[in-house]
Amino acid sequence: MFSIDQNVKPIFRLCEDLIERDEISSPLRFQNKGLLQNLESAKIIKQKKLINLWNSHHFTDGMVYVQLNHPQYKEDILVWAHPEPCGGDSMTCRWPEESRSIVENAEILNIIFTDGRSVFFIPTQIKDVQQDHFTIHLPEKGYALGQRQARRYLCQGIEVEVVQNGFWAQGRLVDFSALAFSVEVSPEEVGSFRWFNVDNPSTVHLYRNGQMIFSASCQCIRQTSDQAARDIVFAPAVNQISRVLKQKSRTPRVGVTPMPNITFDHPTTRKKIQLDIYDLSTSGFAVNVSAEEDVLMAGLIVPDLTINYGGALKIQCKAQVLYRSEVEKGNIRYGFVILDMDVVNYNRLSHIIMNIIDPNTHIADEVDVDQLWKFLFESGFIYPKKYNLVHAQRQSMKETYKRLYRDNPEIITQVTYQRNGRIYGHVSMIRSYERTWMVHHLAATTLDNKRVGLQILKQIVRYFDGLYRLPSFGMDYMIFYFRPENIFPDHFFGGFARHLNNPGACSLDLFSYLSFPTSGAYQPLPAEWSLEPFMTSDTGELDRFYKNVSGGLLLKVLRLDKEQENTESLSELYARHGFKRSYQSFSLKYNGMLKAVLIVNESDPGISLSDFLNGIKIIVNDEAGLPWEVLSAAISQLAGRFTIDKIPVLVYPSSYLETKGVPFEKKYNLWILDVYYGKEYGEYMTGGK
Repeated sequence: MFSIDQNVKPIFRLCEDLIERDEISSPLRFQNKGLLQNLESAKIIKQKKLINLWNSHHFTDGMVYVQLNHPQYKEDILVWAHPEPCGGDSMTCRWPEESRSIVENAEILNIIFTDGRSVFFIPTQIKDVQQDHFTIHLPEKGYALGQRQARRYLCQGIEVEVVQNGFWAQGRLVDFSALAFSVEVSPEEVGSFRWFNVDNPSTVHLYRNGQMIFSASCQCIRQTSDQAARDIVFAPAVNQISRVLKQKSRTPRVGVTPMPNITFDHPTTRKKIQLDIYDLSTSGFAVNVSAEEDVLMAGLIVPDLTINYGGALKIQCKAQVLYRSEVEKGNIRYGFVILDMDVVNYNRLSHIIMNIIDPNTHIADEVDVDQLWKFLFESGFIYPKKYNLVHAQRQSMKETYKRLYRDNPEIITQVTYQRNGRIYGHVSMIRSYERTWMVHHLAATTLDNKRVGLQILKQIVRYFDGLYRLPSFGMDYMIFYFRPENIFPDHFFGGFARHLNNPGACSLDLFSYLSFPTSGAYQPLPAEWSLEPFMTSDTGELDRFYKNVSGGLLLKVLRLDKEQENTESLSELYARHGFKRSYQSFSLKYNGMLKAVLIVNESDPGISLSDFLNGIKIIVNDEAGLPWEVLSAAISQLAGRFTIDKIPVLVYPSSYLETKGVPFEKKYNLWILDVYYGKEYGEYMTGGK
């Protein structure tokens, strides 16, 4: 490996200036004759290799630069020419039509060309000269005059934005290498380059077709002095960027056999790139490249990247180069962070990694539903009272679960702990509200006389750790219902809420639960009471009440005051997969004053075994001012829309039914996590290890 020296840099700049400005007919002065007097120190290119370099250059439609001594200019100049294929004892170059008048009567001295990394010098012995071309005898050898540390590629169609302490300029990307890139930019106001400080770092953004492909702090290493439009060469100010909050424990990295690789079109050069993955996790991966192959840079964003595994499995994602480090001389490691991928691709990636860590762990595999039902009974998840509530719908539930756990990862995802097809642990999450996922099932038995519950919980935390950061997954909140007396979830879910002690980050709201018959007589409301669709004007009163008694996240999950976004709704998503899911809110008022809000959840019967997605959730904001007889009448008016015999009614605050003397069956904690605090939850679950 040899490096470009100070004598060779002017040659690179002259050649690149010709290319960048596309000035085929405009000669440039050649003022570096001293360089050619030291050829004995240059690297020799033998004839056979020289021919191959020449033909490769022709194949890529490259140009060569001919050094001429021109009597009119009385100096040496460089002029562009087209190389012809070399297959014999000579080399031919054709002049562009625009250059023929310039080269007439000029003495041809040498030929110079570059592949973006090295400058190659060919001494000439003229064989034939014509108006449109010339031919030289094939030399015995050529010379490599120097080599850049990284290959530079010309770029087109990429917009640039440069920002520095109030200075703002935009323009185009000229060329790109792994170590630096050149831009041509104009300032927002004429003369504002006076505000540009070359000693301070700038934030540089690159865009292709309006999509950001690079963002990093960069240092100016060279610029022109033009005030209207300026050519600036930038290099990254740091070799590592911060994308996510630091964690006490890293997401597990694994070595994978067979070794996967990544393929993508380079965002700036559009060249196809393929690199082997050194290690892999659910949040990113690392690759090793030699300096000769180096085409990356910290901050580079790859919108469409494919992880190829085993020659068959392809995982699509959006990724960004997070860091660059030289692990040994000539060998560079790059770390990528995964910015986004859909649920299907994330499940594929997670399955590979989790299965390496523990072969009994399966992510989003197609589940034998008969085995799943057997497991849910064996584990005690379906206990006698629960089965008594759902057995009438068992046939429809069987069909629902068969479709749900077979091919619908957009609305449900799961982790299964199994051996030889037998299930010992299972946890699943279902998309329950807009931007909210609910822990659907969490159950475990024993394997080899060991409890699987903690193991399955650790795996779901690992799975969740990479998942919640992905915008495509649509998760702002995760929720889980559990009985307060159930020690296991109270420790791992309720314990975290108490440990964090911040209901705006993780909240616990206690509900009373009762079963309400749907076939009873419709009960009218007393005079001066009304039940009407929830209006935005009701939000203020409800917010004041909830902040005072809880300060938690329930209203953010329900999004009662949010208008439908310009995206597929929850109902539309479920319907696309042949399922039913909707929720609608109603205000119960006395003389126009809000007393309670009733949220009617509807779904396919049994889609949640506790039917938390198929019942009515009630928030009572005035316990003293709402008689149970009135609330019961309001429930009866809404219960008729359900097709099952009884629906679950969850009432908040839990104290309401007690103070009214209304019998209820049990209580449930509703645990809600803002996934922004997913890092803290992961550290709590793993003990920071």
